Amino acid sequence: MGTYNLPRNVKGEGRILFIFSTKSLITTCFGGAIGIIFYLIFSALGMSIVGIVITLIFALIGYAIGMFKIPDTAGLEITRKTGGENIDDIIKRYIKFKKNNKKIYVFTKEEK
Repeated sequence: MGTYNLPRNVKGEGRILFIFSTKSLITTCFGGAIGIIFYLIFSALGMSIVGIVITLIFALIGYAIGMFKIPDTAGLEITRKTGGENIDDIIKRYIKFKKNNKKIYVFTKEEK
């Protein structure tokens, strides 16, 4: 008798605590770290609740950047061009675009 590989669902195996992928956990921690700076400032002023709320908001923004994709709808021009791509990839491309003095280099293969 031969051995056979059985297919299995491996979609959720790269997740931590079921809702975090590795990328979303890193961006959530980064957003939370920015929020902690605001928490320290507001707690020094005696408004620690405001600092906690701001920390949670920044952590949620970090989670959204790492986890979600731009929806693919034809109604808006921006979603038509970037639909289905991760938000963090779009942010990286925007930073590179600004860094290169708003120049885009396109390489094409010429067919002979």
